[in-house]
Amino acid sequence: MEKAVVTVLGVDRVGIIADISAVMKKYHINILDIAQTIVQEMFTMMMMVDISQTNDSFDNVKEEFDKLSKVLNVQIKIQHMDIFQSMHRI
Repeated sequence: MEKAVVTVLGVDRVGIIADISAVMKKYHINILDIAQTIVQEMFTMMMMVDISQTNDSFDNVKEEFDKLSKVLNVQIKIQHMDIFQSMHRI
């Protein structure tokens, strides 16, 4: 299994999860675990996902999330799990 982390941060609005899920469905990305919360008007979400069945390159998936990020006016990041863990190791 090849894992990645998807993080989302921005002002809450209707449809954020639906639009992100649509991209994940398009690229055959499976959500393994998810946590999301709204603090005042700020939406945050973190997902562990399985990208081993993805039907396109990781760079194309990342580019699609970058485009969606601009449309939704939120920050969306996807990183391979090993890179995420290396960056957040104490």
